[in-house]
Amino acid sequence: MRLILFLVLILSIGYLKAQEIALLKYDGGGDWYSNPTSLPNLIEFTNQTTGSKISKTIKEVMPDDQELFNFPFVHLTGHGNIFFSDKAATNLRNYLLSGGFLHADDNYGLRPYFEEAIKKVFPDRKLKKLSNSHPIFNTEFKFENGLPKIHEHDGKPAEAFGIENDNGRLMVLFTYESDLGNGWEDPSVHGDPEEIRLEALKMGTNLLKYAFNE
Repeated sequence: MRLILFLVLILSIGYLKAQEIALLKYDGGGDWYSNPTSLPNLIEFTNQTTGSKISKTIKEVMPDDQELFNFPFVHLTGHGNIFFSDKAATNLRNYLLSGGFLHADDNYGLRPYFEEAIKKVFPDRKLKKLSNSHPIFNTEFKFENGLPKIHEHDGKPAEAFGIENDNGRLMVLFTYESDLGNGWEDPSVHGDPEEIRLEALKMGTNLLKYAFNE
């Protein structure tokens, strides 16, 4: 009986640790710290709408840190350069192949830097455009037209690109020309209409649910 209780306790501790997400603190000079209110707002919305118990404390983690493996969902954002050292690229690759999830959200101008950085992580795998029927658009809320358009940027359509593991599970998601993170921020920051913010928060909830459950 004591052994059973001990195992239950260990599993419970692991489950509680899993209910955390992190912000990737990368090198290269890019503003990885952009949108400071976005993740807390997303967590609050997700917890309220799905009954999840994700911690409201956002951890900051370096890509070369072993602590990375404590988080089922890691968020990356910014406008500028991203650099992964060899150690960081290897650690990030191992994290993703072991079941981790990286969401890179273009905060405008991020695409060339992220594409170059992720090539170092997965030189043999390419970012591929996701179809509107991908499970990421249906895990909690349905988005029949795929990734919602939150901010105009260059007026291009919102697109989602991903890298999957050998079993077809999405490991890396790059959201482009959408700017979900801006939509997650406090209403006063960008002045977005409430219906636009709601679309962003719903899509973000889908991402968290996919990362935690797939």
